[in-house]
Amino acid sequence: MTQDVEMKEQAAPSNSLPSFSPSTLHHLKEIASLIETGAYDREVRRILRAIRLTMALRRKLKASALSAFLNFTLIPGSEALTRLSSYLPKEDEHAMEVDTATSAPQSPAKHSLPEIEIYCYLLVLMFLIDQKKYNEAKACSSASIARLKNINRRTVDVLAARLYFYYSLCYELTGDLAEIRGNLLSLHRIATLRHDELGQETLLNLLLRNYLHYNLYDQAEKLRSKAPRFEAHSNQQFCRYLFYLGKIRTIQLEYTDAKECLLQAARKAPIAALGFRVQCNKWAIIVRLLLGEIPERTVFMQKGMEKALRPYFELTNAVRIGDLELFRSVAEKFSSTFSSDRTHNLIVRLRHNVIRTGLRNISISYSRISLVDVAKKLRLDSVADAESIVAKAIRDGAIDATLDHASRCMLSKETGDIYSMTEPQTVFNSRIAFCLNMHNEAVRALRFPPNSHKEKESAEKRRERRQQEQELAKHIAEEDDDEF
Repeated sequence: MTQDVEMKEQAAPSNSLPSFSPSTLHHLKEIASLIETGAYDREVRRILRAIRLTMALRRKLKASALSAFLNFTLIPGSEALTRLSSYLPKEDEHAMEVDTATSAPQSPAKHSLPEIEIYCYLLVLMFLIDQKKYNEAKACSSASIARLKNINRRTVDVLAARLYFYYSLCYELTGDLAEIRGNLLSLHRIATLRHDELGQETLLNLLLRNYLHYNLYDQAEKLRSKAPRFEAHSNQQFCRYLFYLGKIRTIQLEYTDAKECLLQAARKAPIAALGFRVQCNKWAIIVRLLLGEIPERTVFMQKGMEKALRPYFELTNAVRIGDLELFRSVAEKFSSTFSSDRTHNLIVRLRHNVIRTGLRNISISYSRISLVDVAKKLRLDSVADAESIVAKAIRDGAIDATLDHASRCMLSKETGDIYSMTEPQTVFNSRIAFCLNMHNEAVRALRFPPNSHKEKESAEKRRERRQQEQELAKHIAEEDDDEF
């Protein structure tokens, strides 16, 4: 027992070591030097690489490591150091003594670069969000945005885009997203004037998300239609834009455009963004059902999405069968899921599609059927409802039948050969257009050396011009000799 006590007493000092791994602070210093090099050389790709390295290091961030990094990079007594240090939790005295002791032999490199200061804001903001200290994160993000308004450097644009995203996220997590709408609009105007295209992309998506969060679809469409358009710089932002555009088009009943946007967003999204791809697939399934299509079973069996798409699988099955009672039970069973996904209003629209599918099955099965039996099979409230629904389906071309009002029955016509119609040609044409569009996008995504084809063509033209000049000079000389 005495040996155990002695061993515990000897092992006690090892617990007083700093709570962060020495490699964390070392990696942060390397990232800071990378940002400094990118700022001096004006190379944005270095700052992009620094952000990628930071995302890989994010889970290892701790308060003691961040405090040591802030003291290492920022000027002592500066406003940024004082403000950012106030957001971090205070460590105990012994840990702080160990921190200062370990960092004392090192020669601190103090930076006055705006890129380093904004990067420190970004680090502290990510740490506060991960620690779920949302009020402190709101204050930190507001201070960082106020500082960003006074900086106009192209090397800061990449860091600023990240800060815009976390700025909106902090207010969304606290339920105060409407408060920053005016500020986001002013930031978008500033980014447009400064030709910050990445900032414009990010802020446009944040504004669209802000409007859609409060179901302001008309205002979102007005902003989207009047915002300046340019080539996408970030694949993630482009995927978000396609998703928001697909939601807007769905609410506006433009289902064909909505389907293309949602499927393209799901296809272009990174594999790691599972939650985003799930949301895209949920909306795409509803849109395809509203178009009268039945999604394939493989859509619901994608890896990691089976559980999330289970309610939509049962809903699709009810629409495919055309059973109105089953559709109602599925809608009631998963009403909370549909409400949280904000697809409940769209599912209400599907009721008409379910009735139309059931009516189509009845018209195929029966050459003559009374409206009373139609109402019973479709489980409608009255015969008058069945009559109006059958009349509208015949007018829209959903079924090939006639309505006999005198005998109150529906007379189905014989089904002809579908290959004698234009429907197979239309479907085949849409598939060809999809393949050509995918090929064009793949070609546009290829990377080539800048202006290589122009330089090659100019060299060839130069050789041709010199050859023509030599032939012309030779021809003139021969003519001169003939004259003499």
